[in-house]
Amino acid sequence: MVSIDMVKEIAISLPGTVEQQHWGRPAYKAGKKIYATVWPLKMKIVVMLDPVQQSVYTDAAPGVFIPVEGGWGKKGATYVDLLKVKKNVCKEVLKVAWSNATN
Repeated sequence: MVSIDMVKEIAISLPGTVEQQHWGRPAYKAGKKIYATVWPLKMKIVVMLDPVQQSVYTDAAPGVFIPVEGGWGKKGATYVDLLKVKKNVCKEVLKVAWSNATN
């Protein structure tokens, strides 16, 4: 399990990351792109992956990683269930999403 505070700690540690509100939810941005948004009531985050990365994570851990419904999900937006993900895996996927935002 990963707490909301742990997500913030991990995200803020990544170079150039700032926290901002996105539709009333905490979000983490690097450069001009948001790479993760927290859904506190669902105990999930949404990370911005590409479709191939999304497939790798959802195939490796279905139920932990879930494509977002609709068009955003087809572009790679992926839910991460904070009640099921391990801290090291959460850190890894946040780094991947951060890298996508900064490259």
